[in-house]
Amino acid sequence: MAQPGSAPLTYRPIWPGAAPGGERVTEAEQEIPRSPTGPKDDTAFLHVRTPTMAHIAPANPNGAAILLVPGGGYLRVAIGNGGRALLQFFADQGYHAYLLKYRLPGDPWAAGPDAPLQDAQRALRLIKAEAKANAIAIDRIGVMGFSAGGHLAAMLAYRSDETYCPVDAVDAQPLGIRVAGLLYPVALMGAPGTHKGSQDQLLGKDPTPEKALRARTDARINAASPPTFIAHAIDDRVVSVDNGLALLAALRRAKRPAEAYLPEIGGHGFGVMLDGQPAPWTSLFFAFAKRHGL
Repeated sequence: MAQPGSAPLTYRPIWPGAAPGGERVTEAEQEIPRSPTGPKDDTAFLHVRTPTMAHIAPANPNGAAILLVPGGGYLRVAIGNGGRALLQFFADQGYHAYLLKYRLPGDPWAAGPDAPLQDAQRALRLIKAEAKANAIAIDRIGVMGFSAGGHLAAMLAYRSDETYCPVDAVDAQPLGIRVAGLLYPVALMGAPGTHKGSQDQLLGKDPTPEKALRARTDARINAASPPTFIAHAIDDRVVSVDNGLALLAALRRAKRPAEAYLPEIGGHGFGVMLDGQPAPWTSLFFAFAKRHGL
């Protein structure tokens, strides 16, 4: 598997021109170190102006694709030094792997809290528009999100409403994904266990109960929601496991296929590798995904 520090990722814009609704956005996009002592490629993006997507094609394709959505508390997009290795990990399993850099709701985009979802929907449609050329089955595309990226991935999975006006032929592609994977996901808003940093960025301080409820991903689950895999450590002190449990409970109420990996110890942001080996949740996810057609 490719390791951090190998060839840098190449990102391409997902919109044919400027992202929609940016007339009042003036902050310049920045790439900053996540840690002053970390590797050079351990970075995060602030004030994203140009949403982009990176792609690694598998050597031995299985006909499916997965869109990976990094976290960052909706304050930044934390691609991190594992961005390329994360993509390569899924490509090594046969998936066309895509990584999304999305806009942030704290900037004054016209769509407000839906600006990141606009980018996720557009990215999904791009993957579908190019599916035939990449020998991807259009009904075998999944999404996986991490932390606040888990909130965005869940919104992509559980919402089917249009968030932007079509800009080209790509936008004729339907929404909808085959399987969702949510790792230590932000889900709750305006409730015990809410990740306040994500809520503040997405909704502002002290949102009304109605506004908070609209942003809860567990409240979006219904009988049409896709099969969902959840991994959340019980000792997570950043995003409470209450978020993952709320999603699992909602999926059960809706009688939707679901599986949860809830280790006693793991903290937040445990990723795909553990002690140089694939983390235990990865084999569970791949078995779940295969079982449900991804």
